[in-house]
Amino acid sequence: MSEAVSIAGRAPWLREPGLQSLLVVLSAEGEEARIAGGAVRNALLGEPVADVDVATTTLPQETVRRAEAAGFRTVPTGIEHGTVTVLAQGRPIEVTTLRADVETDGRRATVRFGRDWQADAGRRDFTINALYAKADGTVVDLVGGVADIGEKRLCFIGDAEARIREDYLRILRFFRFFAWYGAGRPDAEGLKACARLKDGLARLSAERVWNELRKMLSAPDPSRALLWMRQAGVLSVVLPESANWGIDSIHGLVAAERDLGWKADPLLRLEAMVPPDPARMEALADRLKLSTAERLRLRHWASGLPLAPELTETALARMLYRGDPKAAVDQLRLRLAGARAKAAADDAALIQAGGFFKLLRFAEGWEKPAFPLKGADLLQAGLSAGPQVGETLARLEEEWIESGFRLDRDALLGRVTTG
Repeated sequence: MSEAVSIAGRAPWLREPGLQSLLVVLSAEGEEARIAGGAVRNALLGEPVADVDVATTTLPQETVRRAEAAGFRTVPTGIEHGTVTVLAQGRPIEVTTLRADVETDGRRATVRFGRDWQADAGRRDFTINALYAKADGTVVDLVGGVADIGEKRLCFIGDAEARIREDYLRILRFFRFFAWYGAGRPDAEGLKACARLKDGLARLSAERVWNELRKMLSAPDPSRALLWMRQAGVLSVVLPESANWGIDSIHGLVAAERDLGWKADPLLRLEAMVPPDPARMEALADRLKLSTAERLRLRHWASGLPLAPELTETALARMLYRGDPKAAVDQLRLRLAGARAKAAADDAALIQAGGFFKLLRFAEGWEKPAFPLKGADLLQAGLSAGPQVGETLARLEEEWIESGFRLDRDALLGRVTTG
């Protein structure tokens, strides 16, 4: 147990009066509460902490009673599973009673509440996620997680197969946490277990699968994790569209993000791994139950005409006006990243990269112009109400687009034939 390690100097949030007060309240009269999981891990890693969770020996109803008696507001978010959300001076803190698994089916567990910190740690997934911290910042390590953090090593707690059979989502979490916090090769036993049990992923809901994939694809560089997912046969199970397409372009995309200051974009990274085939992207969106916005973005990207590096800005502007600018930006970023990856050894790719860079800069700064005419303008110019108005308006808009959006209202009205 690594009692000498502390997060006190690395976690400014630890000093928040609301959190400290809550820990004191839940630790009175023979009970104990500790900060648990990701907040401790990230503090040790020097990473940002978004959520603070607390583990406690108090039973859920007692947690509520004590918190409310101390002036906190509580929400029974998962009280049947031991979790109560306590609002501490604006910060929502999930407080969960110590648990031990009674029965698992690969998706969810039946638990009993307990007071054994070792048992609570032992039911978690990875050693780096099973750390606790006391109110003064002292880290309580019951599974060797501090050493694994120091070595950037991701290990299941105990037997890897047993942990996975408790919840098959842990296969995807293994690669997600490796992408964020691992180095070198993944733990051999963990990797073998993921490969052996990958068929269990079929038991999971699509929402849980996509949520894990999205988080992994948001890592600074998910390329190594994706490589090992492919090696283990896991990637082809959850993302069969990548099987004959590949993940090699991820390296170039990550390099472009780093060099050009692009923010990590999980959906763009997904697009880099799958073919631009509208039908297959619709099937992917159905299978993973993507949001409407995600589905539309994939659809428009897959349906877009290929953009060549020698395309003129005028021609691109016409395409942007008629199509989806975001889809064009996605395509140009992927094409630019691919060309940059080849440019060191290929002069033609270097030239292409220059062309794509120029087009991308134009597309990112482009704003859709407003067509200066309306149907009422044509009626005022002498056209009779009816189909002719719509037909003329469409013809004039095409002429306006072909002019590079330069024809103004008067010039367009001068082209109206009233007959």
